[in-house]
Amino acid sequence: MPSPMLEPLVLSDEERSVLTGWSRRRKTSQALALRARIVLRCAEGGTIGDVARDVGVSRNTVSKWRARFAADRLEGLSDEPRPGRPRTVTDDQIEQVITKTLEETPGQDTHWSTRSMASATGMSQSAVSRIWRAFGLKPHAVQSWKLSTDPQFVDKVRDVVGLYMSPPDNALVLAVDEKSQIQAIDRTAPILPIMPTTPERATHDYVRHGTTSLFAAFDLGSGSVIAQHYRRHRHQEFLRFLKLIDAAVPQDLDLHLVLDNYATHKTPAVKQWLLRHPRFHLHFTPTSSSWLNLVERWFAELTNRKLRRSAHRSVTELEADIRKWINEWNADPKPFVWTKTADEILATPRRILPMN
Repeated sequence: MPSPMLEPLVLSDEERSVLTGWSRRRKTSQALALRARIVLRCAEGGTIGDVARDVGVSRNTVSKWRARFAADRLEGLSDEPRPGRPRTVTDDQIEQVITKTLEETPGQDTHWSTRSMASATGMSQSAVSRIWRAFGLKPHAVQSWKLSTDPQFVDKVRDVVGLYMSPPDNALVLAVDEKSQIQAIDRTAPILPIMPTTPERATHDYVRHGTTSLFAAFDLGSGSVIAQHYRRHRHQEFLRFLKLIDAAVPQDLDLHLVLDNYATHKTPAVKQWLLRHPRFHLHFTPTSSSWLNLVERWFAELTNRKLRRSAHRSVTELEADIRKWINEWNADPKPFVWTKTADEILATPRRILPMN
């Protein structure tokens, strides 16, 4: 049966331009792109069947969107609101929750919970939780940060980061620090091994068997580590460690050491020794900026992969276990690549503190 005669679909220049743009979409709003192609093809003439065959849809689909466009023009191609439960939370209620979260505290408590906010606003806890998630609010969470008060902060950051990102020729850059008070601890009962559906289990309480300090120098180029245990961490031990580094590194290489501001690194005895060994160059990180010393990243590996879940009955056993782990690390060392420039680091506090 032939289609009834339809009134021609005439498009304005603006409508044709908009529909053409919609029809060319390749990744988003494919439904809208299809409707635009249907209307453009209908405007060219032809029957409902011709358009359905050319576009690749049913006759009913062509009829529906042709009629919607004829009645409401471009707005007719958008989806109509679907039936469903009416909205129960108003814009004023959302604003009230956000304002209270950002500007007030719940009585004697330091921060809001979903329960206290629901009680204060007369809303449900689930509604408060949805609002917080939608606006990225986390009243229960807190992040700590510390700003260095070192008057030479900028110069020290540029010095250390410059070493990391552009090491000098014919030189070795070593990140040096001490990990003190490493405890030899043993659980009060044997550790139970991992089993299907059950993680490894250890008693909460433990017995202390003494402590040791690990002096380490992390080679930024290769990722290898020079390390030595000492039972104390005075300037005498630091001086002995400098002598160990001096003996371990070929004499034709200069040594640039990145250190923190610990007092043992600056005693008269250490300074006199450095004067007699001019190939050593010390670079100090700013105060309260241990994160700038890459050996701290290596200490984190040692802690996470060896110390946190191990048990030792003596300091000697602990030191032997750490030495074995370090030897395995040095057999396949992994350098850490520093990527953040000094300018990027120095720009960070400006996002936190008000500018003068």
